[in-house]
Amino acid sequence: MGIAALILGIISIIVGFIPLCGSIALLPAIIGLILGIVDTVLKSKKGEKKGTSIAGLVLSAIAIVVIIFWVFIFGVAVNNVDANELNKATENYMTALNEYYTNY
Repeated sequence: MGIAALILGIISIIVGFIPLCGSIALLPAIIGLILGIVDTVLKSKKGEKKGTSIAGLVLSAIAIVVIIFWVFIFGVAVNNVDANELNKATENYMTALNEYYTNY
């Protein structure tokens, strides 16, 4: 389980850094976090080495933080878009498009 947590953590953190794709990596990050916790607890009871499970746990946790950060950033950006400016930009684009097709 520790290796699975590590692999899921690595994949999640790589995909999590890609804007707008991070939400895809949220589920593997959560699964990696759970697997890392379970494996760490089991290996602690058995007295075994738990390096891979801790690494997977840390990477999955960092991936979750990165994903939440990107969701927050894009939420703020979408919230700050002014509807009037968006309508003006759309009208300007449509006007330019009509002029282009009218001339050619």
